[in-house]
Amino acid sequence: MGTLVVAPYTKVEESFNIQATHDILVYGTPTSNVNQRLSSQYDHFDFPGAVPRTFLGPVLLAGISQPIIALVGFQYAQLIVRAVLGLTNAAALLVFKSNVGRALGKPVARWYALLQASQFHVIFYASRTLPNMFAFALTTLAFSQLLPHPDRKRRTRRFRQAIALLTFATAVFRSELAILLITVTIYGLAVPHISLDQVIPPFFFSFIFSLLISVPVDSYFWQKPIWPELWGFYYNAVLGSSSEWGVSPWHYYFSSALPKMLTNPLTSLFLLPFALLNDGTRRQARALAVPSLLFVAIYSLQPHKEARFIFYAAPPLTAAAALGASYIFTRRGKSMIYLLISLAVAGSVLLSLAISTGMLVVSSLNYPGGEALDELRRLVAAPPSPDMRTAVVHTDVLSCMTGVTLFGQHRAPPSATGRLQAPNAADETVSLTFDKTEDRGTLLNPAFWERFDFALAEDPAAALGLWEVVGVVQGFAGLEVAKPPVSDDSSDAKDVEQAAGRRGDYGVLGRGAFVTRLRERVRALTGGWWVGPRMRPKVYIMRRMRDGETRRAVTT
Repeated sequence: MGTLVVAPYTKVEESFNIQATHDILVYGTPTSNVNQRLSSQYDHFDFPGAVPRTFLGPVLLAGISQPIIALVGFQYAQLIVRAVLGLTNAAALLVFKSNVGRALGKPVARWYALLQASQFHVIFYASRTLPNMFAFALTTLAFSQLLPHPDRKRRTRRFRQAIALLTFATAVFRSELAILLITVTIYGLAVPHISLDQVIPPFFFSFIFSLLISVPVDSYFWQKPIWPELWGFYYNAVLGSSSEWGVSPWHYYFSSALPKMLTNPLTSLFLLPFALLNDGTRRQARALAVPSLLFVAIYSLQPHKEARFIFYAAPPLTAAAALGASYIFTRRGKSMIYLLISLAVAGSVLLSLAISTGMLVVSSLNYPGGEALDELRRLVAAPPSPDMRTAVVHTDVLSCMTGVTLFGQHRAPPSATGRLQAPNAADETVSLTFDKTEDRGTLLNPAFWERFDFALAEDPAAALGLWEVVGVVQGFAGLEVAKPPVSDDSSDAKDVEQAAGRRGDYGVLGRGAFVTRLRERVRALTGGWWVGPRMRPKVYIMRRMRDGETRRAVTT
């Protein structure tokens, strides 16, 4: 859960599930005037996304989280909701590790745990409310059932359970998992671990069960008959509309995504190929890796590619690599070659852990919208006017894409009955109301801006009228190597001065300010050298000035 604490904010890909969970917690599930209440209160009617998504994940998160939130306070609600998802995925990984130990031996399980824990992507995304991470626990549990077992009848039963889990994950959360379901089934029939007549019943009953849950629940929340993943399949596979979000070359998953996902360079370049080719590990490793690699290969035909689409392959591929690591390490006393390779593998785990830690730090700098919202709350805690009790805030597209969520906007405490109160019940010094208008025509109307007291904006000139910039939140803009300045008047020295936040009468807030201080302290110790994140202004925190005020302002 350390990754959750370091990077507590969310991005746009996670927005549907996090906003839906918020709405269920705050507004409940009405039984009267359903359409009117849902359409006026729930966020997805205003921001439905490219395709409709299932509410089943948010319903489960809200149901599990509600008593915890009622106990500790709604201000921690987003952390708790994400922690519940993260712990669910962690539990699935522990089940997988336990089954690896039973099937392949405890040394392999220990190596699996080391390799998996030192990876970045799965651990970082485990608590993120992406549809992929709701499916991840199910696919990981399915792979845990596909591990070898000496008893044929039990192996068949476990295979059927895996088919049922993959079917449910496909029908409810991610339709592309149909490819993984097919590759797992084909491999099981080819080995053979199972016959076709044994595959059909678990698939059929799990599919019907999935529809009986998803369709009624989602039709209620969307207020129309709907099976979300059918829409997703039609949008992505039939229309090919996902290509609008970017196209990658066919080899992207193998040449870039998988090596980054596995993090440890020896895992993808040596341990996994060794386990697949070595006589002592070949049979077990192929059972783990072949279905996943086939899934990735077939899915590579889809033009739009993102690493999160193949996260499901990480546990089985890591377990296959662990077979190779264990085989080598147990023979470290037999020859100098095995000893040297064992030392290299052990060292690579430490290297991967260091890389993952660095990636975590860098990734935590990618949420300027969430940081800006928190900084705004600190600023209004001591309002410029003691008479200010309410304030209206406009949040632009970048802010909403990089961390502004309904949980951050609304901090309503639980009522005495344990039911979460509506957002306007928040007990704060200044009550904030938010606007997320995106229409360009509306944003170009000066009258539109007159009702706002504050704005979070990527471009301060976008807010029409007289505004004061009270702070700026920076975001990650790549890595930099800063050399010692030639003189105090050099351009590098000027860059340092600007990075320190001495820009007029407002300063850098949040993590950007911390990075600036760290940068200067490191340069003081190294004679001016610095290797680390480059920060750039991302979100400006702005206050609309009233008549008679004379503070420095950005005017348009």
